[in-house]
Amino acid sequence: MNAGFRARGSSWYFLLMHAPELMLGIDVGTTAVKVAAFSLDGEPVAAHTTGYPIARPRPGWAEQDPLDWWHGCEAGIRAVLAGLPASAVRSVGVVSQVNTHVFVDERLEPLAPAIIWQDQRCAEVARELDARFTPAEKTRIWGGPIVLDASFVGARAEWFARTEPAQWARTRWVLSPKDFVVARLTGRLATDQLSGVRVAGSAGYLPEAVGLVDGLAEKLPEILEPEAPVERVKDAALGSAEVSVGTMDAFGAVFGTRTTEAGRGMVSCGTSLVVAGASRESLPVGEVVTFPPRNGLFVHAGPTQAAGDALRWWCGVAGLSIEEVLASAATGVPGVVFTPHLMGERAPLWDSDVRGSFFGLSSATSTADMSLAVLQGVAMSGRHVLEPVERACGIPLPSLTFSGGGARSDLWTQIHADVMQRPIERLRVHDSAVLGAAMLGAVAAGAYPDVETAAATTVAVDRVFTPSPGADRLTPLYAAYRSSHDALRGLHDHLAEWRSETPPA
Repeated sequence: MNAGFRARGSSWYFLLMHAPELMLGIDVGTTAVKVAAFSLDGEPVAAHTTGYPIARPRPGWAEQDPLDWWHGCEAGIRAVLAGLPASAVRSVGVVSQVNTHVFVDERLEPLAPAIIWQDQRCAEVARELDARFTPAEKTRIWGGPIVLDASFVGARAEWFARTEPAQWARTRWVLSPKDFVVARLTGRLATDQLSGVRVAGSAGYLPEAVGLVDGLAEKLPEILEPEAPVERVKDAALGSAEVSVGTMDAFGAVFGTRTTEAGRGMVSCGTSLVVAGASRESLPVGEVVTFPPRNGLFVHAGPTQAAGDALRWWCGVAGLSIEEVLASAATGVPGVVFTPHLMGERAPLWDSDVRGSFFGLSSATSTADMSLAVLQGVAMSGRHVLEPVERACGIPLPSLTFSGGGARSDLWTQIHADVMQRPIERLRVHDSAVLGAAMLGAVAAGAYPDVETAAATTVAVDRVFTPSPGADRLTPLYAAYRSSHDALRGLHDHLAEWRSETPPA
């Protein structure tokens, strides 16, 4: 838990006496809730982070207590606004991890732990649902040859209905984390089209998708635009601030990185990695998601399964802190390849059974070499996603913005420039999703006419990292990374069979 503020050219006393209008952003992430206040030009004023655990009660399972999200929001709001008048906050926007689902009753009380996006327990159910559609039907319904995977809300609902029928009968709402938080803040139930991955389209919910599970359609909230005002907040600390519907954290990062103009691209390096690009064209490919257009602009994006989570895992295995791993990696020698598929992989593989690996080890391999391989492997997963993103855009993306926790490391930022072979623009605000959340609230309150104007006003580049001389020597390592999935497919099938036949410890 940490807190801090920055007020440009002002003392804290001056800020209190002459408090500007502030926009508040909340990002309900995978490992923490981040609450931050910004001035309307995007300058950070105060921030607070409250961490919480992920429970992994069985192999392949990953879940959280939804009340941890709520208590983290409460703590963050109190900390960020300490000493500020409630009238200073003009608006509140919320984004969150997506493909995380909580089943709640009519009083918004959780009926079970939330199943988060990393969870693979519904993989077999998802395969059953996916098999009901031909490729032609998928193209008609979803616009391309998509895959309904273990994180699909229909698979989660069907699994819950089968395993917990009494609780499913009590379920009034199936909510994402940000919809749960906004409902508790305002009393209003709503979601946005972007967060309704695979179940929502430009005209609302897709009948064929929500109809896969009996009773699911009436348990999903109404769909509004992400920047639409919901209700004014019911919290004394926030006064009468306007609250927006909000969206998924990845799209919050799209707004918070100004990927709101054709030809712009982004990499968000948080618990997972998200690569996205914006274009006026839509050439859907199965490996990434193409979102419904906003004002004629398409965003194509792919989330991986582990970025910062791979670093966290390696810290535990190596017995080193994050700072020690980064320092170690700085002395490492390239040559080892790491695939960060620790709990399966989402984009671009969409394979629940694949698992991570190191290869290229020798008797000379050191901990430093493996630390470097972990950082490079995450960047390689980003390049792997970038390829279909650019195909979907129909244009190359000349540079990429870089944000998220990974942007705090100069080394990891430079590694992304080297591996992805293009300039990387590190942004002033690393937590771009929380800035994007704040923008949505500000648009809802009328501070900006639209999100595009808000992004152009608030997003600023801190430093540009260009590929190092000789960075192309990493190309053979990336080729090995790309070949590994097909080369090891049989091995992963055998391991998946072993896991399915082995009872949990």
